[in-house]
Amino acid sequence: MTPEAPTAPISLDGRVFIDATPEPAGDVSSATEFRYHQDGDLVWASYSGGSVRLGYLVGLREGDTLRFRYTHLTHDGESSAGSCRSHIRLADGRVWLEESWQWESKPGTGTSLLVERA
Repeated sequence: MTPEAPTAPISLDGRVFIDATPEPAGDVSSATEFRYHQDGDLVWASYSGGSVRLGYLVGLREGDTLRFRYTHLTHDGESSAGSCRSHIRLADGRVWLEESWQWESKPGTGTSLLVERA
């Protein structure tokens, strides 16, 4: 199924996402769960699972685009940070987040697809 841009604004508040396409350069896996919140244009989330012990992201929403920074701690004790740009899409009745991200604390870039947990 091909995701589409939503025709009306969709709140991310209270939505839970998992990574459907883990990237080798990233620390996130399909076991990582993201819990999103939104208040107007402010968007934030906490995430954990897999190799990530605890992480946070915070940023702004402009239409169907999110721009944010993230930081997390792995179970190995490594702290990492980066930035991300996500596009909100709809498919199979769920919200999808198509992401392009890059580390700021170490080398690496990637793309991810976060899918709303059913």
